[in-house]
Amino acid sequence: MANAELPQVELFVKAGLDGQSIGNCPFSQRLFMVLWLKGVTFNVTTVDMRKKPEVLKDLAPGAQPPFLLYGTEVKTDTNKIEEFLEENLSPPKFPKLAAKNPESNTAGLDVFSKFSAYIKNSNPAMNDTLEKGLLKALAKLDGFLSTPLPEEIDENSTEDESVSTRHFLDGDELTLADCNLLPKLHIVKVVCLKYRGFEIPRSLSSLWRYLDSAYAREEFSSTCPADQEIEQAYTSVARALK
Repeated sequence: MANAELPQVELFVKAGLDGQSIGNCPFSQRLFMVLWLKGVTFNVTTVDMRKKPEVLKDLAPGAQPPFLLYGTEVKTDTNKIEEFLEENLSPPKFPKLAAKNPESNTAGLDVFSKFSAYIKNSNPAMNDTLEKGLLKALAKLDGFLSTPLPEEIDENSTEDESVSTRHFLDGDELTLADCNLLPKLHIVKVVCLKYRGFEIPRSLSSLWRYLDSAYAREEFSSTCPADQEIEQAYTSVARALK
């Protein structure tokens, strides 16, 4: 499909504190990354939810950002939008972003739930246990990232390829799996430091290789909300330890 034939693509995302910049929303960032990686021309419009803007009433009544306007079609479900884009912006014109290895799609999925339990807890007696739960989930993700994928293993090599050197979940290119996980990992990193003084241990070297590789990519770093947007979003969620 030639670019001239493509309908106009517009992504509506949650606005930040000033009503204009990008707000804290991992689902908005996920779709922003997908569109950027697809290499399609698209517009991004931030929606200030405090003002109940006309655009919501006109395009997607009752919906919360993110939502997508594809020509005259409005899509409001993040998973369905991702599927729609993968199907409609496909090779040879646009890259396929689905992960090749099914395990890549589920790696790290328990990190965010462990983080939520940890950050919402106000009971000091529970803090260590919940922190250990988060660490265990992060260590499991680190283990996945340090284990070579099937395509990294050379059957004929005598070298020991016991540790992966790949940049991302499914190889050296960003995939849909990364678009889902990275925005959440970024929130975990920012919020844990701000409200618990907790940093992802440097001993999880494969996880840090992953994060450093991601921050080096514009598709991720330029779609991240500012740290203060994330911190502000968690002021009422992060419970002080009493």
